[in-house]
Amino acid sequence: MMQLRKAADRGHANHGWLDSWHSFSFADYYDPQHMGFGPLRVINEDRIAAGQGFGTHGHRDMEIISYVLEGELAHKDSMGNGSVIRPGDVQRMSAGTGVRHSEYNHSATGTTHFLQIWIMPDREGAEPGYQEAHFSRADKDGQLRLVASGDGREGSVRMNQDAALYAGLFDGGQQASHVLPVGRLGYVHVARGSVTVNGQALVAGDALKLAEVGSIDISGGAQAEVLVFDLPH
Repeated sequence: MMQLRKAADRGHANHGWLDSWHSFSFADYYDPQHMGFGPLRVINEDRIAAGQGFGTHGHRDMEIISYVLEGELAHKDSMGNGSVIRPGDVQRMSAGTGVRHSEYNHSATGTTHFLQIWIMPDREGAEPGYQEAHFSRADKDGQLRLVASGDGREGSVRMNQDAALYAGLFDGGQQASHVLPVGRLGYVHVARGSVTVNGQALVAGDALKLAEVGSIDISGGAQAEVLVFDLPH
């Protein structure tokens, strides 16, 4: 199975201070055909205006990953964590039994462009947690670098789900493949640029749902930044 999700078909909300594209149903955007994929529940492509952001609000029983593309994202939470993440940083917050947090554009001048990713946990009522890690351009150049996983291997941030998230940068003749075991789901999201995945041409904001394909094959990139999810059914 291979199903294309075009960027322009996503849900869209522009609140002035926040311009957001929703790959799956979220807030006022509802599409019963796009409620998630396996445990992957949310991919929001957010652009936050300078000095603006999400005030303190609560979450529970969700693994929340922030992946910054441009600018700076400031985070504070009820666990006592406070930091600013930038391009190359991956942040994971396990909401578990309940967490309150805020997220703001830390810059007074530039826009913060990031992906907000929610993955349903493998169990309810886990202890809340927080982690972040940095992955350089060299880590991702022409290859798929593991950035989040269920066991935290290879320096990835650890989430409460048997899932893996890889990030890669592809340009020119660079190629990479990820073996997708039988019974697993693959989801590819193009964060920027253009690329070909399993013969399908994709541009920024496009996504591809995959199952029973054997492998996820990436080639033909033009300044592409790509996220690849390996997910349970």
